[in-house]
Amino acid sequence: MARVHNFNAGPAGLPLPALERAQRELLDFEGTGMSIMEHSHRGKAFEAVHNEAISLLRQLLGVSDDYHVLFMQGGAAMQFAVVPMNLLPPGRSADYLLTGGWSEKALEEAKRVGTVRVAASTAVDKRYTRIPRQSELSLDPEAAYVHMTTNNTLFGTQWHWLPDTGDVPLVADMSSDILWRKMDISRFALIYAGAQKNIGPSGITVVLVRKNLVDSARKDIPVIFRYATYAANNSLYNTPPTFAIYLMRNVLAYTLEIGGLEEVERRNRKKGELLYETLDANPEVFLAPVEKESRSYMNVVFRLASEEMEKRFVAEAAKEGMVGLAGHRSTGGIRVSIYNAVPVESVERLTAFMRDFAKRA
Repeated sequence: MARVHNFNAGPAGLPLPALERAQRELLDFEGTGMSIMEHSHRGKAFEAVHNEAISLLRQLLGVSDDYHVLFMQGGAAMQFAVVPMNLLPPGRSADYLLTGGWSEKALEEAKRVGTVRVAASTAVDKRYTRIPRQSELSLDPEAAYVHMTTNNTLFGTQWHWLPDTGDVPLVADMSSDILWRKMDISRFALIYAGAQKNIGPSGITVVLVRKNLVDSARKDIPVIFRYATYAANNSLYNTPPTFAIYLMRNVLAYTLEIGGLEEVERRNRKKGELLYETLDANPEVFLAPVEKESRSYMNVVFRLASEEMEKRFVAEAAKEGMVGLAGHRSTGGIRVSIYNAVPVESVERLTAFMRDFAKRA
């Protein structure tokens, strides 16, 4: 079996041991005579997997009992609407920090629900190359919440510090960098993340939300969109994507086995350093637009001298088993997504190719 070096931005690669476990259990899950996909979501077999996934998330991220761990569907895109539907009451406004395309989409969706304002933006000519500084945040102390996107897949920027929002709840879209390292979850009132980058396959969205925030959330919205509905039913109000939750359980269990988020962070920093050192050593070929203090350890973006050269770079890399390197259609260029499941060896292979390409450019 020849597996490629997968640098796709999402759905992204999964750890091989997590996939191999699924392969072993696919037809007969724990001697039950059927696949986990065939089990009732209200049966004991799936319930055990479901609760194990919740427990593993709490353990890996250090999530206290002050928070609900919820599994929802619809991805981060649905949360763009669900967050204000639950947390933005009439007569209040919410602050949004714009650092990339997805934070822009979150803002636009929230506008359809209630009153919002831009509390910071680092856009220059519709592009983002840095994270704002605390002094650049124009925060409303009466805001219902402050929304941020912790990592920006399109433009390759990442928050390496957390904004001080005072008593205003901090809400974070952490879809593309959740689980990349340890962090203080207590700094956030709500975190949401589509699973398809670091947690598991597409189809499941993780929500970590303070219990008191759920208790005070709006009740005048459809039942299926209320966080309280999922909290009261252990995320089993309706049929969840059971196989996605099962695979997420496999990924989380593997993450714990290799040493938890301390080991994950060590690997991620090594991968990022390898790539950025290669870019910085060849500035005449690789044009890295992001300011160094804002560089992402999940999505490394750069340009070459021309689109033709970028197409050649992607094509030659593909011939050597490296896929998913073309930038997003809205930004162009090259994007190397190095989520948790990407091995250090894949980045070593890519940087060797980059050095050789630079010599021939």
